[in-house]
Amino acid sequence: MTLESALKNKSLGILVHPSSLPGGSYCGTFGKGAKDWIKKLSKHKINYWQFLPLTPTDSTGSPYSSPSSFALNPWFLDINELIERGFISLSNSQELESFNQKEDHFDFDFANRLCKRLAEHLLNNWESQSSDRKNEFYIWNKKNNWVEDYSIFMVIREEFNMLPWWEWPFEFKQKQIEFIKPWIKEKNKEILKIKLIQWHLDKQWREIKELAKIKGISLVGDLPFYVSRDSVDVWSNKSLFSISQNGDLLFQSGVPPDYFSTNGQLWGTPTYYWSKHKRTNFKWWRQRFKRQFELVDILRLDHFRALAGYWRVNGNAKTAINGTWINAPGKELLNILKKDLKSNYLPIIAEDLGVITKDVELLRDNYELPGMKILQFAFDGNENNPYLPKNIKEQNWVVYTGTHDNATSTSWWNNLDNHIKSLIKNNYDFSNDPSWNLIEIGMRTKANLFISPIQDLLSLDDSSRLNTPGTITNNWRWKLNQTLDEIDINLKKYSDLGNSYGRIRN
Repeated sequence: MTLESALKNKSLGILVHPSSLPGGSYCGTFGKGAKDWIKKLSKHKINYWQFLPLTPTDSTGSPYSSPSSFALNPWFLDINELIERGFISLSNSQELESFNQKEDHFDFDFANRLCKRLAEHLLNNWESQSSDRKNEFYIWNKKNNWVEDYSIFMVIREEFNMLPWWEWPFEFKQKQIEFIKPWIKEKNKEILKIKLIQWHLDKQWREIKELAKIKGISLVGDLPFYVSRDSVDVWSNKSLFSISQNGDLLFQSGVPPDYFSTNGQLWGTPTYYWSKHKRTNFKWWRQRFKRQFELVDILRLDHFRALAGYWRVNGNAKTAINGTWINAPGKELLNILKKDLKSNYLPIIAEDLGVITKDVELLRDNYELPGMKILQFAFDGNENNPYLPKNIKEQNWVVYTGTHDNATSTSWWNNLDNHIKSLIKNNYDFSNDPSWNLIEIGMRTKANLFISPIQDLLSLDDSSRLNTPGTITNNWRWKLNQTLDEIDINLKKYSDLGNSYGRIRN
C-alpha cells in the first residue's frame, strides 16, 4: 500500500476537553452538552474536535497520569441520560441535579463524591433491569477484559485508603490471585459498581462517536506515552515495566537538561522493557491502541520522540541529569499497528515538540505522520525557528496557537517582551486582539490542519488556563460558564475566517 497521511485537506479544529463543555452536574459529560457541541461544530463546518485523554485522572485532576490506560473518567457519565433510560429511578434525580452551570471551574472532590452516589444508584437499580440489558452488560465485559483488573484495582485502592499499590499488604501488592479470590467474592458489589460505571461511559461515548461520524466530525484523542507507576497497567503487568515486584522504580522516564531546564525533567513513570514487549509481539501496546481507536478517529501520541529513543534515568535519581539515551523499537511497533488497522495510513499525530533529532524526524516522516507546530514558540527573533509560519513549508502539519499546557494567547501576548512584540508587529498585522491575530496567522500557513484551544476563540486570559506544567494545584478545573448558543458568534467568526483561507469545505 502507498503511504498516506491522516490529514488530506485543509481544515479547522478546536481543542477543548469534555469536562470544559457546558452541561452535566459539575463538569461537562458524555451527554447532551457533548452532542450539542458536535452539532455546533458541524453547523460551522469545523471538522476536528481535539481533547485530552478520556481516562480517569490522578488526585491532582491530571488525565496524563491515570490509574488506567483503558478506562474512562467517571466524571463524564451523564446523569440525565441514565434517568431518561431507566437505569436510575426518577426519585434519585433531585440529589443528582445540575447546579454548576454558571461557574468557570469545578471541584474534583465534589465530582468524586457524586460519582460514588451515582454508582450506588446504578447498583440499587441493577436487579430491576431487563435480562436483555444484563446480557448486553455481560457481553461487553467479556469483550473488554481490561475492566476486570481495573475494577479490582480500584476497589483494593479504596480499601487501603487510596495508598499506591506498592504500599498495599504483600498479597495484594503481588496480585496473588488465589489469596485475593475470597476477597473479590466478598467485594463483588463494589466491583460491580465500577464495571457498571465503565459500561455506561462506554455506551454514552459510542453514541457521541456515532453522532460525530454522521456529522462529519473527526475526534482527535490523546495518548500519554508513559503510564503512571500507580496504575493497574503496571500492577497487572510488572514484567513489562522497569519496576521491581515490590514497586521500586529500577529506571524512570524523563528528558535531559536543555535550554528550558538545567536539571532536565524527571517524570517518575517507569520506562518500558522493550525486549519483553517484543517477545509478546507488543500485545499490551496493541491492546492499548485498539482501545483508543474504538474511542477516537485520530490519536495524538504524546512524547512521540520516545518511540525512536528515550531518556532513561536510574529509579532513585533526584534529577534527570545523569541519564542515558536508549533506542526504542518504534518502527516495529508502528508496522504491527498498521497491519492491525488494515489501513494505508496511521491515524496518529506525532507530538514532536522540543529538541527533536534526525532519527525521530525519520520515524515520523517514514509513516507520513503529521507533526505539531506551536505558534507561541515561533517568535524569538530566530529566523530559522521551526515554528515560524514562513518555515512551515509543507502541508502535513497540525498548527496550534497553543496547547493545554500553554498560556492562553491573550496572556502570552501580555507577558511578551516589548522588543519581541515590536518584531511581531513589524511582520504581521496585529490588532488589539492577540488571540485572533495568532489564529489568523495559523490559518494562513500551509498546514492542512489548524487547531485553536477554545480559550483563544473567546480571547480569554490565564484565569481560564487549563494547565500550568510543574504545578499541581488549580489545574484541569476550568469549564465554560457560557452556553454554546452564547459562544455561537465566536464559532461563526472562526468558521468564516477559516473559509477565507480555504479551510471550510461547503
